[in-house]
Amino acid sequence: MASSSLFQSSHLSLKPQNPTSLHPSTKPHFATTIKCVSTSTSPSSSSSSSDHPPHNIRDEARRHNTTHSHHFSARYVPFNADPSSSAAESYSLDEIVYRSNSGGLLDVQHDMAALKNYDGKYWRDLFDSRIGKTTWPYGSGVWSKKEWVLPEIDSDDIVSAFEGNSNLFWAERYGKQFLSMNDLWVKHCGISHTGSFKDLGMTVLVSQVNRLRKMKRPVVGVGCASTGDTSAALSAYCAAAGIPSIVFLPANRISLAQLVQPIANGAFVLSIDTDFDGCMQLIREVTAELPIYLANSLNSLRLEGQKTAAIEILQQFDWEVPDWVIVPGGNLGNIYAFYKGFHMCKELGLVDKIPRLVCAQAANANPLYLHYKSGWDQEFKPVKAHTTFASAIQIGDPVSIDRAVYALKKSNGIVEEASEQELMDAMAQADSTGMFICPHTGVALAALIKLRNQGIIGTNDRTVVVSTAHGLKFTQSKIDYHSNDIKDLACKYANPPVQVKADFGSVMDVLKKYLLSKVPKN
Repeated sequence: MASSSLFQSSHLSLKPQNPTSLHPSTKPHFATTIKCVSTSTSPSSSSSSSDHPPHNIRDEARRHNTTHSHHFSARYVPFNADPSSSAAESYSLDEIVYRSNSGGLLDVQHDMAALKNYDGKYWRDLFDSRIGKTTWPYGSGVWSKKEWVLPEIDSDDIVSAFEGNSNLFWAERYGKQFLSMNDLWVKHCGISHTGSFKDLGMTVLVSQVNRLRKMKRPVVGVGCASTGDTSAALSAYCAAAGIPSIVFLPANRISLAQLVQPIANGAFVLSIDTDFDGCMQLIREVTAELPIYLANSLNSLRLEGQKTAAIEILQQFDWEVPDWVIVPGGNLGNIYAFYKGFHMCKELGLVDKIPRLVCAQAANANPLYLHYKSGWDQEFKPVKAHTTFASAIQIGDPVSIDRAVYALKKSNGIVEEASEQELMDAMAQADSTGMFICPHTGVALAALIKLRNQGIIGTNDRTVVVSTAHGLKFTQSKIDYHSNDIKDLACKYANPPVQVKADFGSVMDVLKKYLLSKVPKN
């Protein structure tokens, strides 16, 4: 089946001002002999542009550029490996590998020496020049930073919905009314293709899978364990590329809005009687035996896309660095991704510092918070995650614990938690000022309230709260809250509809009472 032209691409790159010598890339090697056939296709590039004028952005990109004009590269290395060691373990990004030889996490390491051949102003100007364009693939907030994400992938292999470029919202009323803050911002990563920040990473992972399948690598489909948002992103991007997707979901633990997304996008969905951690264990065992590519954040490719949200925040502030960035945390890949994005900008000269990071956890699923409160000294201990309205972060044994600890230590960061009462009240407060946030953002706002009350975050500190998903995915929790229908929860900001008789007098009486309550008191 032919793929949609919106999601497939051609190669387009801007020619560097000072090209450097070519860095040879590591040749991939595969032990397996399983053969797979890609179902996605791309238009032939052999026809003359004069005979067939460009009729879409992919053809336009192909007409302008057909060869790589830079020498940037990236590779997998063990997480926190010494970048100066030439003999260190490493893998081509075209290899199917998720763990190091010792069983540890992998990281995508870029050739920083090659990137440093261009100064900070060059990169700022380049990234700024791509904003608001439809040029393929740079109209995406992720692929507008292509050189820092997957520099060697051909644009023909990219699967994109022009994700990213999400709203950085000045939460003026909420900040002033509830926190006495003048400079509070909410980064709405949930205003995206499938309604969550997971799109930022999934465009990268599925693009690389698309490349591997065209190279006849042993990949039949892509699989993930999910608390909802990952499966939505995976199924959408795989559907766009014509790649089978397989989803493991914990039965009866995600919202209907989240469940319907992978179903609608044609994923093969397994509803499993366990929690997320159980699903994660199963998908890791399955992908070790079958030609299914693992899409969970154990796979470091997704973090390359997610880190662009940090770069985007700096860009939206005209490359000024905020004081604080607060990120909800579950499986904990995102807090590291934000650190990585900020750190790359500092190392490559775009900014001169990084913000302090805060990871916010639900108290019902708080292993990182408990580890932080121990002073990082004790060995990390997973917990049994209990039910929370912030279902996407209901994870007791996070894959990226080592990444998160590293990011928080390097950024002088903090971990805070929020009870169910605190996160739901914070969500209701934010909604009352014009937002419509998810419970996970409620966790981050509740953490902010605590840090403000403790005097850690100041009234004039520029603070960004990362909103990870759209509130429309979690309408049932809002309905239950405003109906005062949550056991053991006060719902003190509930705003239920008022039942009124269908006559003029009754309506007038109710409205007069309401308007009188809104008259400003002297």
